[in-house]
Amino acid sequence: MQQGVTTIQRFIAEEHRRIPGAAGELAALLADLVGCIRIIASSVERAALPGAVTAAGDGVENVHGERQTKLDVLANEVILRGCEWSGALAAMASEELELPYPIPTRFPRGKYLLAFDPLDGSSNLDVNVSVGTIFSVLRRRGSGPTIAPEELLQPGVNQVCAGYAIYGPSTMIVLTFGRGVHGFTLDRCVGEFVLTHPNMRIPDEAREFAINASNQRFWELPVKRYVSECLAGRTGPRAADFNMRWVASLVAEVHRILVRGGLFLYPRDTKEPARAGRLRLLYEASPMAMIVEAAGGAASTGRQRILDVLPTDVHARVPVILGSRAEVERVERYHREHEQGKGEPYRSPLFNARSLFIE
Repeated sequence: MQQGVTTIQRFIAEEHRRIPGAAGELAALLADLVGCIRIIASSVERAALPGAVTAAGDGVENVHGERQTKLDVLANEVILRGCEWSGALAAMASEELELPYPIPTRFPRGKYLLAFDPLDGSSNLDVNVSVGTIFSVLRRRGSGPTIAPEELLQPGVNQVCAGYAIYGPSTMIVLTFGRGVHGFTLDRCVGEFVLTHPNMRIPDEAREFAINASNQRFWELPVKRYVSECLAGRTGPRAADFNMRWVASLVAEVHRILVRGGLFLYPRDTKEPARAGRLRLLYEASPMAMIVEAAGGAASTGRQRILDVLPTDVHARVPVILGSRAEVERVERYHREHEQGKGEPYRSPLFNARSLFIE
């Protein structure tokens, strides 16, 4: 290893010393996670090769009724098996499991809880678009031999650390303990994650936003107002041109925002009125909110800071609006003004311009 290069193991050890009351369990847990991410990264890279685990799902659905790929199942098993044995954890929660997974009694139980999305964006695997793994670490609130599911239902502000891995042209881990955000790239020549993106900060000014425009007819009016103003470009109220993005991979969207700034929106809508939102709070929205805030950005439901939201269920969903702080605050303001009966009415940009058919 080149002299002066910081590996992720060294970084975790140094950060671990700064956490009050932390023992070796947290460092051991994160070391296990790093090992799991190496395995998942290799499986993702090899998915299209003959004899490898493929991205196909054979029509299988997970506990939420969503398409599940074989790599979703593999990634879930890799993390369960890789993190259950060290004595750091009491239980885990995963997108692929209906109920929390208590650590088997044959292993020692620790004081931490792990919530994770094993393979975010897996619907993109067949078109070779970046996917990732999201994780959140909480302290256990109980101490008895039985793990109550309620112990996992903590607001994001309680997270000890959070991070994600992104499997793209290179494999990276982005990690925060709440005091800055740091990116580590896998150097396959030596098999180590090395610090390549220290102190990542979301740029204050950006002219990009990401939203699934196919759901426009279901959006709330404050979101329609925001998007309409962006699409109006230089001639609109923002007096600037915006680029619209959509990857359908939360990890890829957040990573772009960390590097280039901008806004990501998966807002509440009326497509499925019974759902508060699309993304899961515990293992998607909360860890990403912790990362974004630690990088100088903001994360909101449109009405509330995400890190303050108390989950009512392991798989509870929330609206998510995150990215550059000024843009998040603008969308929050539009929600307040709408609820107070103030603000500009929404007008579709498709009908604002004069055309040959208007006399």
